[in-house]
Amino acid sequence: MSEQITGEQIENVKHFLMGLQDEICQTLELVDGKGMFIEDSWQRELGGGGRTRVLQNGGVIEQGGVNFSHVYGDGLPPSATANRPELAGRSFQAMGVSLVIHPHNPYVPTSHANVRLFVAEKPGEAPIWWFGGGFDLTPFYPFKEDVQHWHSVAKQICQPFGEQVYSEYKAWCDKYFFLKHRNETRGVGGLFFDDLNEWPFEQCFEFIKQVGRGYLDAYIPIVERRKDTPFSQRQRDFQLYRRGRYVEFNLVYDRGTLFGLQSGGRTESILMSMPPLARWEYDYQPEPGSEESRLVDWLVAKDW
Repeated sequence: MSEQITGEQIENVKHFLMGLQDEICQTLELVDGKGMFIEDSWQRELGGGGRTRVLQNGGVIEQGGVNFSHVYGDGLPPSATANRPELAGRSFQAMGVSLVIHPHNPYVPTSHANVRLFVAEKPGEAPIWWFGGGFDLTPFYPFKEDVQHWHSVAKQICQPFGEQVYSEYKAWCDKYFFLKHRNETRGVGGLFFDDLNEWPFEQCFEFIKQVGRGYLDAYIPIVERRKDTPFSQRQRDFQLYRRGRYVEFNLVYDRGTLFGLQSGGRTESILMSMPPLARWEYDYQPEPGSEESRLVDWLVAKDW
């Protein structure tokens, strides 16, 4: 049974999330050096709303979105209750920060992160609450030192919370961000967790704080290292081809996309995770021994 929580605790999470959105946007603008996030504040007809921030055509970031949302209503959509029938008939509120960054340079990986809180309530019963989130990296031309740095930060975040946390959430990430129809991972993984409520509320909250803030520690050094790498049209074409896989995952498998659309969220904000440009090519096969052919070896679950 979930621990009883107060309105003040929920408000504290909301305050943190809005501050996290500010911090991430400010840092990314500094790294980009040219682009600025524009903000759309929106209201959801069925309850709640959010702040969508998008940066386009920057110096480094071709398109990136950092969203905050807090939505609520009388009942959860089917995507939320399919595996948890005990949630049926409960009112809910969901809040979180979700981001996707699509850099222009093919040598800079795409990145994604989110942290969120769900609360489902019913009169006369204790609320059911849980946290979720994580971050993952999708390189097109991977470098071992970048991937090892990414996972090193993830492991450092998890270490104070238990010896098995990193290995459990890393494995969950590899399993979740997997394109079954392509038999490959979306990228090189990171952390993914959901239904987190086995620790006291404040400990769970502290964990998502560390994950949210740790995203910048994991990603920014990689961006700085690769953003000025020269590239040709060949690398750009390959990046756009691989972005097609990103789109496939988000539209076919991603639970967040499904939840947002089923719960009447703002479509533009939900689909800001899509790259501004992508391409598909029938039966594409990279040239043997080429830079592009190396990527196949990275799209499997492994210890980095």
